[in-house]
Amino acid sequence: MEPTVKSKRPKGMQGFTLICAGQAISLLGTAMTNFGLTLWAYETTGKATPLALIGLFFTLPIIISSPFIGVLVDRGNRKLLMMVSDLAAAFTTLIVFMLYATHNLQIWHLYVTAIISGTFQGFQWPTYSAAISTMLPKEQYARANGMLGLVGSGSGILAPMLAGVLIGPIGLGGLFIIDLVSAAVAVGSLAFVHIPQPTPRESDHEGQGSFMKEAAYGIRYILERPSLLGLQSIFMLGTLFFNLSFVLLSPMILGRTGNNELTLGSVQSAGAVGGLVGGLLITAWGGPKRRVFGVLLGWLFLGLLGQITVGLGQGLPVWACGAFLAHFFGVMIDSSNQAIWQAKVAPDVQGRVFSMRRFIAHVITPIGSISAGPLADRVLEPALAKGGWLVPVFGNLVGTGTGAGMALLFVFGGIMVALTALVGSLIPAIRNVERILPDHDADEG
Repeated sequence: MEPTVKSKRPKGMQGFTLICAGQAISLLGTAMTNFGLTLWAYETTGKATPLALIGLFFTLPIIISSPFIGVLVDRGNRKLLMMVSDLAAAFTTLIVFMLYATHNLQIWHLYVTAIISGTFQGFQWPTYSAAISTMLPKEQYARANGMLGLVGSGSGILAPMLAGVLIGPIGLGGLFIIDLVSAAVAVGSLAFVHIPQPTPRESDHEGQGSFMKEAAYGIRYILERPSLLGLQSIFMLGTLFFNLSFVLLSPMILGRTGNNELTLGSVQSAGAVGGLVGGLLITAWGGPKRRVFGVLLGWLFLGLLGQITVGLGQGLPVWACGAFLAHFFGVMIDSSNQAIWQAKVAPDVQGRVFSMRRFIAHVITPIGSISAGPLADRVLEPALAKGGWLVPVFGNLVGTGTGAGMALLFVFGGIMVALTALVGSLIPAIRNVERILPDHDADEG
């Protein structure tokens, strides 16, 4: 009886498409709320540091819990974990909504809810990534990851515009209600779809045992494969230098435009359009045959054409162009990188391995989040104010006044991202990762 019931539920690409549709609606609601909260936080404090700290408090629990989350993903029901992750996000939204509605919301409340949300968000990425491997054939991996990129980018296009239009008549409280309803849609779509559990393999016996042994398996798996370790190290450094500047995108634009919400929303929408175009391209094309080229060239162009352009810009057209290119190449990086790992790592251990991937990628990311705000507020912003000591050196490059110091961080971050990609292309173990490591199903014929 049970198999018959399951067979009637959407599965394969049809089921995955339904999940993506639910996530698109949920992410739209979340992005609208985040847009409203960003405006509220900056107008309340007038500083870049609080916005950077929210990102830090969201990321830290993901990093700390990653090794243990991987064990739960591989041991547990992945569909249930995906639903719990979405419900937890809705719960934190409800808490902030209640605080706002009772006029008790303070900045530190956003730090606390970011910790809660980040803890449960840690389940989402490895479970969704691993679900692709059990729902779809490997030829569809890059396309499926492109679809996920489309989901995020589509919400990013609409959210700033809709939030900007709606926040006047319905207020921030109305955006919270939309977010909660959209979360219910996402959970409902997950409940309706059949998501297979992976079949245990004989080769995974070495990764079985106590909870702590299984938690350590992910890092041992990666350390024993230098090509995967090198690939993830490039991703770690690229993420660090990308976040060092992009965590300050909102305060930089608000600072340089006198809190112009329309300009900020337009730049964010342009970035989302770039991600949408990139996602459409990957979905239709499937990505490059040598996916490692999509990773390395993506980081190179993201740094040179995306980040540096945003830093050099001093008005909407250039900012929008830079944001478009950064998100366009970001989708190419993510989908290509994901497809490599999904093809090389067996589905029954992907929870542990992918969680450790996230740990490696983000373990030094807090350095960027911690340093970006204070570095901008206390050093670079004063140094590039009129008469500041950096004006003679960089004033003609990034301008002067409010936001100029943050713009300089964009230029520096872009240069470092590009250098990271160039170094990765010179290392044979990284450049030839797809040839060195066999696909996980290679022994199945």
